[in-house]
Amino acid sequence: MSTSSIGFTGVAASLVLIVVAAALSWRERLGLERTIAWAACRAFGQLVVIGGALALVLADDAPPILSWLWVAGMVVVGAATIASRVRNVPGLFALAAGALGGAVAVSLLVAFGLGIFPLEPRTIVPVAGMLLGNAIGATVLSARRTLIEITEHRDQIEVRLAIGQTGRDAIRPHLQESLRTAIGPQIEQTKIVGLIALPGTMTGLLLAGVDPLDAVLVQVAVMFLILGSVAITSVVVGRGVAHRLLTADHRLQLPAT
Repeated sequence: MSTSSIGFTGVAASLVLIVVAAALSWRERLGLERTIAWAACRAFGQLVVIGGALALVLADDAPPILSWLWVAGMVVVGAATIASRVRNVPGLFALAAGALGGAVAVSLLVAFGLGIFPLEPRTIVPVAGMLLGNAIGATVLSARRTLIEITEHRDQIEVRLAIGQTGRDAIRPHLQESLRTAIGPQIEQTKIVGLIALPGTMTGLLLAGVDPLDAVLVQVAVMFLILGSVAITSVVVGRGVAHRLLTADHRLQLPAT
């Protein structure tokens, strides 16, 4: 089995497309040059620090509790990220933490309970990271779109409320649209997997010398878990945001902007 070590020189060489992206932003007057540069620098710094910490957490003699604490930390950071992206919805942190925690707990139970991966520190954190990484992005989109849809269609919702519909029924069409927007990209990604994109889990297993069919079956299971996690967290948080915009007597109460 071959290994790869590109070193810092290789990382620096890989910046060529970042330079191209910044140049395109400048050429098209998008104003994203600094944002692109900052994103690249931040990603590099974060991953270097995380890599050093993971070396301790995933060491052969490391106690498993460290891995589970790391997963709990990822859930907290993920919930804080979601809450920070939609600041004016009350109670969003707790809602997001519950949705992410529940989804990742069920997914890990399936992944390890059915023997898809061995229950070891070196597998707990990466598998949870894959699940949470996809779920967080979709959940942020779900929360944002729900707030935007309800705000933009306030007049329609209030008309439905005025003719006697419950708050849940009045909001439903706009909540459905926001959930389709949030979950749709993951559905499309699932559709094209293997045809266009070779996902990370499958690629890693192939590079490690695993039989291609075994790699495919593991990847399929991971994709199913990711899609399920995305759907669960998006629906729970989207519905939670919508619920928080309604009073107990079925009046629409939008947060101050």
